[in-house]
Amino acid sequence: MKQPLAFRMRPTHINEIIGQKHLVGEGKILSRMVQANRLASMILFGPPGTGKTSLAVALAKTLGLKAKMLNAVTDKKKDMEIAVEEAKFTGNLVLILDEVHRLDKGKQDFLLPHLENNLITLIGCTTSNPYHSINPAIRSRCHLFELHPLTKDDVMEALLRALHDKENGYGDKSIDISEEALEHFAFASGGDLRAALNGLELAVASTPPDSEGTISIDLPIAEECMQKKSFSHDKDGDAHYDVLSAFQKSIRGSDVDAALHYLARLIEAGDLDSIARRLIVTAYEDIGLANPQAGPRALAAVEAAERLGFPEARIPLSVALIELCLSPKSNSAYKALDAAISDVRNGLAGEIPKHLKDAHYKGAEKLDRGIGYKYPHDFDSSWVDQQYLPDSIKNKQYYYPKNSGKFEQSLKQVYDKIRSQKKN
Repeated sequence: MKQPLAFRMRPTHINEIIGQKHLVGEGKILSRMVQANRLASMILFGPPGTGKTSLAVALAKTLGLKAKMLNAVTDKKKDMEIAVEEAKFTGNLVLILDEVHRLDKGKQDFLLPHLENNLITLIGCTTSNPYHSINPAIRSRCHLFELHPLTKDDVMEALLRALHDKENGYGDKSIDISEEALEHFAFASGGDLRAALNGLELAVASTPPDSEGTISIDLPIAEECMQKKSFSHDKDGDAHYDVLSAFQKSIRGSDVDAALHYLARLIEAGDLDSIARRLIVTAYEDIGLANPQAGPRALAAVEAAERLGFPEARIPLSVALIELCLSPKSNSAYKALDAAISDVRNGLAGEIPKHLKDAHYKGAEKLDRGIGYKYPHDFDSSWVDQQYLPDSIKNKQYYYPKNSGKFEQSLKQVYDKIRSQKKN
């Protein structure tokens, strides 16, 4: 039986890896390992379909190392013992271990000494966060490398490669695929290359050729094979970013219904990564000090969504979204910092007042370091008037609190009181 397209199209060299330039690009860590001909044990983690196993196989093949693939769930300790015996015979073995986060204690204890003496080079692959799911004893002996979701362009590149590859893909067939169908395979996969290739494979296998032997694949066929309807997006993906922009602006504008609509679009696109990023940044950028707990709660909801995966991920996301929409809004904190950063970049720094300089060394007093510093806890309300900013900007104000939300209102009262009591 012919192997699946996604398996046949696996890279055999790291130069063929799609995406992940932060790891395999020129001068990056995995490329450096290959150039040095020295492969270290590692854990590759990231969403499904990002190429973890493919990258592991490609690394071994690029260096000409013998590799053995096992699964931490389905393969037994005996299989690992066989792998170790092979390593003793060959001198070294790359053990590619899928679902490495499911490695039980017995298998871990068996592998550890062989990792220590470099008889086995472990490349573990997992969709889970290794800090949450992998035993510290294994984790501490491996480098941790995160694979990022593939972009639409990355997936498009892989699909075109499969369509033109005569040996492993469909280069020997006459296939007429519309631009809309190709983009839908790339977009609807949500960065999961395996899903995109599986969809393409199903489309080719299930579409009868015409009288001239040509297989024609249009958008409805792509939608059916991906089991996901297309929503409007252009060739450059601009519409997708328009949805993301509208999503954040609807939250900022406290429009729950609009925000839910755009969240639904993003969920249908399978773009959990973008959803998570927008929710978290909005919690701090647009809600900020008006409701400081919105940030941690948004992060907790995102972590729950990532742990659950779709379709259940929509549940914590909806809770976080509605809270963010209906929270009071304030951007005062990051605007204050941006103003301070602008001054620093424009040379408005100045010398730190001497009484604030480090005085924890011999001879500091002779240099007037720390002299005259007033320890706030020695005064009523733990506050005393003294200069903290450099002379050149000593009266500068960066923070302008808003009357948005009870928390920032209380901060404003304290801030205004302190500024009114300053003498300089």
